Amino acid sequence: MSRIGRKPIELPAGVELVQKGNVVAVKGPLGTLQKELPRQIKIQVEGNQIHVTRRSDDKDDRSLHGLTRSLVANMVQGVTKGYTKTLELVGVGYRAAKQGDKVVISIGYSHPVNIEPPPGIELEVPAPNRIVVKGIDKEAVGMLAANIRAVREPEPYKGKGIKYDTERIRRKVGKTGK
Repeated sequence: MSRIGRKPIELPAGVELVQKGNVVAVKGPLGTLQKELPRQIKIQVEGNQIHVTRRSDDKDDRSLHGLTRSLVANMVQGVTKGYTKTLELVGVGYRAAKQGDKVVISIGYSHPVNIEPPPGIELEVPAPNRIVVKGIDKEAVGMLAANIRAVREPEPYKGKGIKYDTERIRRKVGKTGK
């Protein structure tokens, strides 16, 4: 039995789970998320807990059990608390500025880089060297943060680039003279 899959998910007050076939919608104070889940996995709501069960012990069913439970738990957390990822710009002259909904990044290229968030995702620039990605969908927040980081990944010699705030860059020693 999957250790993660058999854990019940607590359903906070104000959060509602609606299921139509294998499509699950979670409504909460921050919004609504909808996801199509595998047919082999069943979701049951009992009181204020959600239980995820599988139809058999086949390898495919076992592999989807924990994944489905994690996806539903992320949806519940997203509509109650939301998700954030913070990025830092490290380097001389590297900065970000917000213009309307989009963020313009000067990161050492000959042109500024414009980043437009998809619907449901919000970008904030609390300081010229920080970008905060906020939203209720964990997958979309992580994907946008990864795309912003990919504009200029941190390099190991001076540590210049865009990095997550919790990320540590492994530094390398540069060349030495004779």
